[in-house]
Amino acid sequence: MNPGLAYREAAVQGASPVRLVILLYEQAVEDLRRALACHARGEVENRTRQINHAILVIGHLQATLDRERGGKVAENLSRFYDLVRSNLVEAQCKQSAAAIEQQISQLIRVRDAWCTVEKEIFASNSKDSTRSAETGSGWKA
Repeated sequence: MNPGLAYREAAVQGASPVRLVILLYEQAVEDLRRALACHARGEVENRTRQINHAILVIGHLQATLDRERGGKVAENLSRFYDLVRSNLVEAQCKQSAAAIEQQISQLIRVRDAWCTVEKEIFASNSKDSTRSAETGSGWKA
């Protein structure tokens, strides 16, 4: 069994929606880093496969946006995903490692923003749990 795959499967089980988004960003970044390694070795077919997988992951992120509840944020993310996918297609056509590196950087910046959101949610939930413990559960025996 592939230990990396086993780790990813375990990470997904029971993950929050925000954590799942972060994991998808990490997958796209990992795909693009592999594409860079393939590029350095002159493995065009493998580079293409890795970029295509990253594009699929980004497409999944875009397809799962809640445009109704997400409002302007969802709209901005959709435009971001369009831009990243377009830039990856161009990077592939031009065989540009620098363009791939730029998309990795962009994805990491947005992933880091999602990590901040996750921390804020965790902190908020911890405060709520502390308040509940301090005030009791609300039921009486």
